[in-house]
Amino acid sequence: MALVQPIIREKATSQRSAGRPQVIVLTSAMLVFISHWRAAAIVLCDMASTVYYIGGIVEHAIGKAAPWYIGAVMLFAYAVRGVYIESCAMFVRGGVYRVVKEAMGSTLAKLSVSALMFDYVLTGPISGVSAGQYIVGLLNELFAVLHAPFTVPPDLGSVVIAVGITLYFWHQNILGIPESSDKAMKIMAVTTVMVVVMMIWCGLTIWMRGATLPPFELQLSDDALGWLNGSEWPKRIGALGVAIAFGHSILAMSGEESLAQVNREIAYPKVKNLTRAGFIIFLYSMLVTGVISFFAVLIIPDEVRLNSYSDNLIGGLAMYVVGPLSVRLALRAFVVFVGFLILAGAVNTAIVGSNGVLNRVAEDGVLPDWFRHPHRRYGTSYRLINLVVGLQIFTIIASRGNVYALGEAYAFGVVWSFVFKSLSMVVLRFKDRQPRAWKVPLNFHVRGVEIPVGLTLIFLVLLVVALINLVTKTVATEWGIAFTIIFFAVFALTEKYWSHRGDGSHHLEKFNVNYTPELDRQHLRLGRRPCRIVPVRDPGNLHHLDQALKESEHEDIDLVVPTVKVETGMAANDENPRFTTEEQNIFTAVVNLAEAHGKTIVPLVITSNDALFAIARTAQELEAEQIVMGRSAKFPPEFQAESFALRWGQVEPDGGREIVVRVVSEREDLRFTI
Repeated sequence: MALVQPIIREKATSQRSAGRPQVIVLTSAMLVFISHWRAAAIVLCDMASTVYYIGGIVEHAIGKAAPWYIGAVMLFAYAVRGVYIESCAMFVRGGVYRVVKEAMGSTLAKLSVSALMFDYVLTGPISGVSAGQYIVGLLNELFAVLHAPFTVPPDLGSVVIAVGITLYFWHQNILGIPESSDKAMKIMAVTTVMVVVMMIWCGLTIWMRGATLPPFELQLSDDALGWLNGSEWPKRIGALGVAIAFGHSILAMSGEESLAQVNREIAYPKVKNLTRAGFIIFLYSMLVTGVISFFAVLIIPDEVRLNSYSDNLIGGLAMYVVGPLSVRLALRAFVVFVGFLILAGAVNTAIVGSNGVLNRVAEDGVLPDWFRHPHRRYGTSYRLINLVVGLQIFTIIASRGNVYALGEAYAFGVVWSFVFKSLSMVVLRFKDRQPRAWKVPLNFHVRGVEIPVGLTLIFLVLLVVALINLVTKTVATEWGIAFTIIFFAVFALTEKYWSHRGDGSHHLEKFNVNYTPELDRQHLRLGRRPCRIVPVRDPGNLHHLDQALKESEHEDIDLVVPTVKVETGMAANDENPRFTTEEQNIFTAVVNLAEAHGKTIVPLVITSNDALFAIARTAQELEAEQIVMGRSAKFPPEFQAESFALRWGQVEPDGGREIVVRVVSEREDLRFTI
């Protein structure tokens, strides 16, 4: 068989060696995966951060019984987390928008994600402002000890600090998920040290001084009753008072949606790592948020706690444990330093989660595709990140540093996103009966029909709390409904506009396109591990890639996934080949499959007039051990292997080197040694 040489493309400023095809290296932040520890750290930076402000907010609403309800919410959070784990086991991108759309349609999906965005837009500001309150509080106490003639205005100082934190993590998220998750891991490591120190010290203080557990009796404030203020119902119906108290504590479980957004980046084994991350989050947040809330009520005197430390509970706790003043000041400084880190981490989580949610919306054509254009260098959706950060900075400035007002408004998005999510999962149990990799427990079968009792109970509890919050949290209701309506209107209008003007590519993954004449391990950032080449050309025929990804779950190998842009003729020009929608469609399917496995791949587009020659050249230059092909619809496997062998003989100078060619289909896996 005569050899057909590949097209040689040359730029005026450089000459490539003869026979070298033009290569397009595709990059995307979505091709990098993180461990369950990193995933848990990102979510915990949101959930565990609430310990710094939740106690004061809840006690202001319901009195000294606050720790009991915060603890109950942390237990309930584990059940709600199960809803998210089940949804992510069904859909790799299993956030609120995707799940609600699958269950109840696009209109309710847009409404639910509008409420969720209110949650995310407020998560960053409340965490950043709270961090600022801790820093300013420490500075003012130090100034008082030093008899300085000035103080820092708490609200103004906290606003400035919150804006600075938000801008820092804006930059980190532009760099990408691995970089921001690394910061989250470091924050949680330092936080763990602080938690251990505080628990030991608080335990010693209680052992030396003694303490009485806080009462169960509720003392609902006028603010806590909202539009029910003056009504006798909360007093006559004890369950209503309990539900009101639970509703005011519900924001302690924010951060669940971030787990669904991060799931896309969780490495193999995806579902197992997801459940591991969920358990780590439960254990950590229960110990930190639940236990520390009890310590604050047990150790800090009531009058001091309510008047001086309502926005700064752990700082107050550090000042009222046993020990000399100088040592307690040092502990206070350490607590504030860690608080600053973890609250700043919550700002990061809010940006990560918002970006993930809006990406799902934009992928579905609800937002203009322009928003999803990746950063030229880092591959991140920087335009969406810019939008989210802009809204957060506006909220910080508008709040004027008021933590309580932010906390009250914040609860709206938290609870209503949970309601939509849990209802949708109940509906999907009946609408989509495909097997799940994981299910929320308590499922019973009646005459062959599965009754999801566990899911239904979770939904009913969330619905009751959400309805009660509507009438008791006036700030949250007014601002939450207004924000949700505005976002929903924007989503509806942009979807209608772009559905007529779009090119139909909004469901496609976005890639950075880098051109290079070089094709070697170092340029593609491959190590010395065995390398397998898995050529693709049909997004509907990726069984061979699925098989290679399954094998990579148990073997330490690199997978290079090229497609060949076949161009006839020998004419050369100085233009780089265009990355077409057809190739974008192929690699969207490739990335979706890689995400489902949680394994990293290296996608390439190679320009040549002979596809097998280009694949053989790629395998030779990357020192691949195997070629994993899909079975051709036109030719038998033996012909595919023989055709490749002819090209291999032309590109491999070492006649003694062998390579394995596999032809994989749903029914067989044939191997040929060449």
